[in-house]
Amino acid sequence: MKTTGNTILITGGTSGIGLGLALRLHEADNKVIITGRRADLLDQIATDHPGIETIGLDVTDPTSIAHARKTVTSTHPEVNVLVNNAGIMLPESLLDADSLRVAEDTVTTNLLGPIRMVNAFLPHLTAKDDAVIINVSSGLAFVPLPFTPTYNATKAAVHSFSESLRVQLAGTSVKVVELVPPAVRTALMGQQESEQAMPLEEFLSEVMILLRSQPDASEILVENVKFLRHAQANGTYDNVLAMLSGY
Repeated sequence: MKTTGNTILITGGTSGIGLGLALRLHEADNKVIITGRRADLLDQIATDHPGIETIGLDVTDPTSIAHARKTVTSTHPEVNVLVNNAGIMLPESLLDADSLRVAEDTVTTNLLGPIRMVNAFLPHLTAKDDAVIINVSSGLAFVPLPFTPTYNATKAAVHSFSESLRVQLAGTSVKVVELVPPAVRTALMGQQESEQAMPLEEFLSEVMILLRSQPDASEILVENVKFLRHAQANGTYDNVLAMLSGY
C-alpha cells in the first residue's frame, strides 16, 4: 500500500496499537479518522492531535457500524483504507462456567467486528483506487497462548478470513494486508511494563518501515513475531507452545 495521501479509518483507535498507528499515519501525511466507544477519549484525542478526526463506533453493534459507514462515506467520501484493529484479550479458564461469556464477547468483538466492518465498507472501497483493508491479527494466531484460548482462535480466524478475502478481491482495486503483532507493551492484558513484550514505539517504527519498504506485502511481520508466525514451518511449534504454556 502507499503510505501517504490516504484517508484512513481505524477501529479501536483510542489506545495502544490503534492510536499509535493513527499518530504515525497522520504524521506521514494521511487523513486519519479513529473510532472508539468512549466519547471522552475521542474528544481528548481530537483536542491533543489537531487534524485527526474521530467518530463513535462499537464494532459489536451492527447498528453502530451502519451509522459509522453512512457518516464516514458521507463526510469523507475519499476514504480508501480500513484498518480493523478493535479487539479484546481476556484470560479464560475453560473449567469456569463464566468462560462462555468471555468467549462470546471475544468472538463478537474480534471476529464478527472486522467481518461486519468489511461487509459494510467493501462496496465503497471497491470503487476507490489504491484501496486497502488492513486486518490486525496476532502472532498467537499461529501458536496459541493457552491462557487466552478464544482470543487465539479469533485471531487465527482473522488470518484465515484475510487469506480468503485477498483471493476474492484479487480482481478489484482493494488490497488486503494482515498486520501480525507480537506481544506489545499496551494496556491489552495489562502488559504495559512486560519485559516479554515489545515496546510500542519500537513496534510502530518497524511497522512503518515495513509498510514503506514492502508496498506489495500481504503480511506485515516485525522480527519479534516471526518465531510465532513460522513455528510450524520451522519445526519449532511444540517448543514454542510449551514456552507459551508456562506463562
